[in-house]
Amino acid sequence: MKKILFIINRKAGTDREKRLEHAISKHFPTGQYEVSTAYLAYLGHGADLAREAVKNGVHTVVAVGGDGSINEISQGLIGSNTAMAILPLGSGNGLARALKIPLNIDKALQLIVNNKQRPIDVGYANEHLFLSNTGVGFDALISEQFRHNTKRGLSGYAKLVLKSFNSYNPAEYSIDIDGQTFSTKAFLLTVANGNQFGYEFKLAPKASVFDGQLDLCIMPPVGILSLLPVSVFSLMGNIDQTRYIKHYTGKDITIRSNALQYLQVDGDAVPLTEKGVVRIRIQSQALNVVVNE
Repeated sequence: MKKILFIINRKAGTDREKRLEHAISKHFPTGQYEVSTAYLAYLGHGADLAREAVKNGVHTVVAVGGDGSINEISQGLIGSNTAMAILPLGSGNGLARALKIPLNIDKALQLIVNNKQRPIDVGYANEHLFLSNTGVGFDALISEQFRHNTKRGLSGYAKLVLKSFNSYNPAEYSIDIDGQTFSTKAFLLTVANGNQFGYEFKLAPKASVFDGQLDLCIMPPVGILSLLPVSVFSLMGNIDQTRYIKHYTGKDITIRSNALQYLQVDGDAVPLTEKGVVRIRIQSQALNVVVNE
């Protein structure tokens, strides 16, 4: 009998939680599955619960929430035989969209029943895990501000972008990618593992969590009038064919700048552990994930 553990970020609301419980019982009948549920209670709890699940021989841990919850839970599953499945109940749902996981609860649960697994690559920025992307430019500044913001979702993020855009001073960076070094000034300096940044925005449309490569995306300094075309090209998935993005691929990337202040992983701000330096690496096929066939 397969053990399935649902780890839930309890921000969905009571009604939604009841619908989720009903859907789980429908797709995972008692006679065929041993299903248990746990709720995130503190920062790092997801990783602790996932590690315990590995020790207890759980077959699949289902991360129920957004990219932040998924990242935290996956930390306890890296390198294990326990698979992670995703029930995307966040706002951006970057990794779920990259893996084409349905946003519909019943359809996402059916994928877990189908149990098509595939190992994905993961990245580390100063040893902070990221599944989708990491960045040190304007996106990292917004992530730091977003952390203190009461207004969540895309509208809250967009307001911060518009508020901070004109006062942001793009920095000069020294970049080493697999031994090749160059310097550049950048508005956005983002490293992608998957092709999604959430809400269907794609800075690296051809990036894949299966290819063993990281995609370095550099956006030169741009004016505020460029925000609209950048957003449109990102949504259309062809920004890599425009003048707005310079694109490189590699496995080990080091970014240096005296002006480096912020770092984001999967949209969450994390502290810089070494002043002025971010070291980024890939770990190939590190996490078994239930995928869409």
